[in-house]
Parts: sequence; structure tokens; C-alpha cells
Amino acid sequence: MFQATVVKWILLYLVISPTIFILCLSDLHSNNLLAAKRKRMSERVRKMFYHAYDNYMMYAFPHDELKPLTKTFTDSLSELGNLKLEHLPQQYNGSALTLIESLSSLVILGNYTEFEKAIIWLSENLSFDVDARVNLFECNIRVLGGLVSAHILATDSTNRLVQLIYKNQLLDLAEDLGRRFLPAFKTPTGLPYAWINLKHGVIVDETTETSTSGCGSLILEMGALSRLTGDTRFETAALRALRKLWSMRSSLNLLGTTLDVATGDWIEYSSGIGAGMFLLVENI
Repeated sequence: MFQATVVKWILLYLVISPTIFILCLSDLHSNNLLAAKRKRMSERVRKMFYHAYDNYMMYAFPHDELKPLTKTFTDSLSELGNLKLEHLPQQYNGSALTLIESLSSLVILGNYTEFEKAIIWLSENLSFDVDARVNLFECNIRVLGGLVSAHILATDSTNRLVQLIYKNQLLDLAEDLGRRFLPAFKTPTGLPYAWINLKHGVIVDETTETSTSGCGSLILEMGALSRLTGDTRFETAALRALRKLWSMRSSLNLLGTTLDVATGDWIEYSSGIGAGMFLLVENI
């Protein structure tokens, strides 16, 4: 009886073990395929980034953005607030916007040498003391956000950066820019103007119309700036605007699309998750 039982178990093992072995090989093969696919996709992303970054640095830097077809440039930060291009700042070569937006990617891709070069150039050349009318929302999310996030990465001890060259230069630039934002919040409602002149503040007869995202999605960058600098004015201003905006919601907890920062009245009552709204939803 015992021998018969042993024989059964041996036969069962001989039947099952090849199947288990095949399954293990299949899993190993699948894991290898997945790892290979990840490597290919990672390399593809790297090539795409450097295709854009290298061409920007070659044909457009230090201006804001590259026009790829003509291999020329645009200074979009100042031009956005001056669509007729009649009152552009003199002797202005842009704010190196694409470089600022690329800082975090350089660190993530492990290109610390290029990141350090960018820090040095920005600290020695970038100035926000320019007579340029810029969109507060765009400048906040792209410039302030780019500087703050890159500062956090630059001071992260897990990154192999040459610490001797970094003395909070990016944070200093971010703080200077944040101070230039503050006049935009000096409204009866605390909701900020959509446009601010970096040198002169809010210009005479500036429009009081803004988008929901434009005045409600500033808390992430300005809040982080306050936490990093100890200056509470940035977070206080952005949080006051966000709270005011939320107090204007409908009975369905929905917000409109555009509003007047002076009166606190809605201009466009329609709601949704499209342009003028989606970044507020993301930040909240």
C-alpha cells in the first residue's frame, strides 16, 4: 500500500514538474521582455528629450522657445502679453524659459553636468527686472515652478551633484520672481490680476478679467516658495485667492470659467474641466 502511494506521488510529480518548469520559464521570459521594453522606451524618451533640448540650445537659447521649422525663436513670456508686439522690452533676449523648464528633466536623466552648467548660467545672467507684461498663471507654473522644483532636486542629498557650485541660486531667483507677483494680489477680493509687469507691477487700466485656473491654481508653487524661504506672503496670497474662489462656487459645488477680480463676479458661468479650469482641479 505504501509503495503504491509513493509511486502515485512520483508519477504525479513527473507530470506536474514539467508544467511548473515551463511556467517558470514563461514568467522569466515575460519579465525579460518587459525589462527590454522598458529599456527601449526609456532610451526613446531620452532621445526625444535631447532632440528637443539640443536644438533649443543651438538655435533659440537664451530666448524662451524654439520655432523648430524655421530654426528661430520666440520670447513667448513677454509676447503673450503683447500680441501686437508693439511694446516689447528693449534689449531683451528672453528668460531662457525652455532651459528653466528642462532643469528637472536633466536631473532625472542623470545629466548633472548640464544641470550644473544651467545653474551657473541662470545665476549669472537671468534677471526678472524687465519691463515685460507677463501672464501670472503661465509665469507661475512654468518659471516659478521650474525654479522651485529644480532647487529641491539640487538640494536633494541623493543626487550626485557638485554641491560646491550650488548656493541656492535658483531659490534666490524664485524668491525675486515671487515678490514681483505680489502686487497682482492687491485687489478688493484678493483674487489676482491675470497680468503683471515684472518691473512696474500692475499697469494702469489693466484688465480685471481672469480665468478660474489663473487665480486659483497658484498655491502649489507659491506655497512651496513660502515653505522654502520662510516668507509667508506667497502662500498667504495664493491661499486667500483660492479660498475666495471656492466661496464663489454654486450650490452644486461648481465654478465658472472666467471672473472679475475687482468685483468677484462671474463673467462666464459655464463649468467643466477644459481650458481655464483643469489646472485648478489638478492642484486642488
